[in-house]
Amino acid sequence: MTTTRTITLPDVGAVDLQFTERGDDGDPYLVLHGGAGPLSVAGFADRLADQQRARVITPTHPGFAGTVRPDGLRTPGKLAELYAGLLEDLDLAGVTVVGNSVGGWITAEMAIAGSTRLKSAVLVDAVGIEVPGHPVADFFSLTLDQVAEYSYHDPEKFRIDPTKLPPAQLAAMPGNRAALAVYGGGPSMVDSTLRDRLQSVRLPVLVLWGESDRIVDPECGRAFAEAIPGARFELLPGTGHVPQVETPELLVSKISGFVDNLADKPSQPRQ
Repeated sequence: MTTTRTITLPDVGAVDLQFTERGDDGDPYLVLHGGAGPLSVAGFADRLADQQRARVITPTHPGFAGTVRPDGLRTPGKLAELYAGLLEDLDLAGVTVVGNSVGGWITAEMAIAGSTRLKSAVLVDAVGIEVPGHPVADFFSLTLDQVAEYSYHDPEKFRIDPTKLPPAQLAAMPGNRAALAVYGGGPSMVDSTLRDRLQSVRLPVLVLWGESDRIVDPECGRAFAEAIPGARFELLPGTGHVPQVETPELLVSKISGFVDNLADKPSQPRQ
């Protein structure tokens, strides 16, 4: 079910936020897409809701898929505020946030902000952290074939022929790229302040990374995990930048094991 809620943010104003809900009970999850857009997490969200009997919320970052991005909404930090507002509006608690690529950066910003609505966070091949010698690939300079080469362990299965895309999806692509460029601050897709700010995170965090990711390589994942107190890092074999597309069963298994393990442990404040 697709819904729109209006969330008001300081310095931005009213934001019409479109999101999809799957499931109506069980553990709540907020799943945040990357530059590939909301379709890149749709099948995974279906699988997560079904296999975990969970309530899964998948927002569309304003500016993607033909939606409107208010001019004041320009950073992952502001998107983190927007999604914290959505959780308040929906009155959800005990939420696990799962974010891929720029969605992982937004997830990190939500963890830093420390909303009491959150239970845990999962970063999946996230951009945002600056690691000397390991730059994020300049997505905006890549052809579609090169995007596939950089994004997948087995790119032949996932190459896109733009002539075969539905018209609506094709029409949304320029807007998606423009929104991604704004949120990422250009092609670098990093924030030099992020690593230090991650040390304030007090949520349980799992960092998952495709071993074949050439958009943002595994050293960046290790850097995320080292910067976040208590975080755990795991490599995903046979996987590139978008595990939710290439190895969704493996991704669900890793996330469900992490969340189930939290449920088995007594709740303790993290120092």
